[in-house]
Amino acid sequence: MALGATIYSFNIDLANSDRGVYQPLELRVARHPSESEPYFLTRVLAYCFEYDEGIAFSNGLFEPDEPTIAIRDLTGMLRVWIDVGAPEAARLHRASKAAPRVVVYTHKDPRQLSARLGGERIHRIEALELYALDQEWLANLAARLERRMTFSLTIAEQHVYLTLGEATLPCVIEKIAISG
Repeated sequence: MALGATIYSFNIDLANSDRGVYQPLELRVARHPSESEPYFLTRVLAYCFEYDEGIAFSNGLFEPDEPTIAIRDLTGMLRVWIDVGAPEAARLHRASKAAPRVVVYTHKDPRQLSARLGGERIHRIEALELYALDQEWLANLAARLERRMTFSLTIAEQHVYLTLGEATLPCVIEKIAISG
């Protein structure tokens, strides 16, 4: 018998001064058994970092040709394609044709991903945005992961401050140039 997804509930007080977004978020996010904790947390954090009207998680494994997270306008047109991890170049090539903005948040080795993507044919590769989250920071957060979590998330000049209880976990969202 296959294992089902586990539902996590997040109450997040989001303050993103880089984008002028100040919003309380209540998220119920399904975690598939095949998702690692760092991948899952990167997916949730990418949603917060990119939060805008029309944002939504995809149906995951059931829609492999859809972005992990999408931002659509009121007509349903795709404005932003957000992927997580280390997507293949062919996927990002399709994404760049489907959306005006393509963003990748990775929890993997960003230099290796950048070098791999730089050697591939990707439509509008110069516009592709690649951001890396610190692996040690994600591991620290993963150690505190619970099915119900409340925290505040402050983003200022690409610096992230996640306050969980009495602890504040700081990190930097590093923008990575695509090697080529």
